[in-house]
Amino acid sequence: MRIPAHSVCTAIRDDIVSGVYERGGRLTEELLARRYGVSRVPVREALRTLEAEGFVVTRRHAGACVAEPTEQEAADLLEIRMLLEPLGAARAAQRRTDAHLKVLRGLVRLGQDRSRRGQSEDLRSLGGWFHETLAQSSGSPGLTALLTQLRHKIAWMYVVETSAAPAESWAEHAAIVDAVARGDAERARSLAAAHAERSTDAHRLRFPPQGHRAAVRDRVRDSQHAVNRVGLRH
Repeated sequence: MRIPAHSVCTAIRDDIVSGVYERGGRLTEELLARRYGVSRVPVREALRTLEAEGFVVTRRHAGACVAEPTEQEAADLLEIRMLLEPLGAARAAQRRTDAHLKVLRGLVRLGQDRSRRGQSEDLRSLGGWFHETLAQSSGSPGLTALLTQLRHKIAWMYVVETSAAPAESWAEHAAIVDAVARGDAERARSLAAAHAERSTDAHRLRFPPQGHRAAVRDRVRDSQHAVNRVGLRH
């Protein structure tokens, strides 16, 4: 059974984001095919996609390498997010379905419950699901894809500090959902813009110190795990 390139792409992207591959490090088709248990064909397709997304660059005499974003490029991503997320919220107020609204409200309830219980380990993933669902509610596949790519790249470049007041963040989420439910596009846009601006202060660049690179290389060399967390076995 041929493993789809998009699954290989997701696996490689996840490993880039998590730091398995160091910035500037080579990504040889042979190593990647062996690591993920696939042929070179889906690896080659995945690398082309990742290059288009900005995670990979092709260098003369070196081939595919992990990109090395600058601090300015990283800062630009947060600025772009502050423009696109409010647009997505406004579109969601105009185009959301009842199913989207049900999921958004459910995520808010879960987030508020975990905040009250102090279960902070769940809040980051719940926040990610919330923003992904809000983007999907925009009814714009292109905008959803851009926002998803932005989230991946921001997670690669930044560490997000845990909020000292998670209940406030989820109250902001709840207010956005209320505006979306009422079809109030301008309020949804305004609330999403304020939320994005406040959350930006919690982002810290994660560019690794030079001393960590040998440890990263060892992890890459020793790891031979199969890619099963992205559905390659299905």
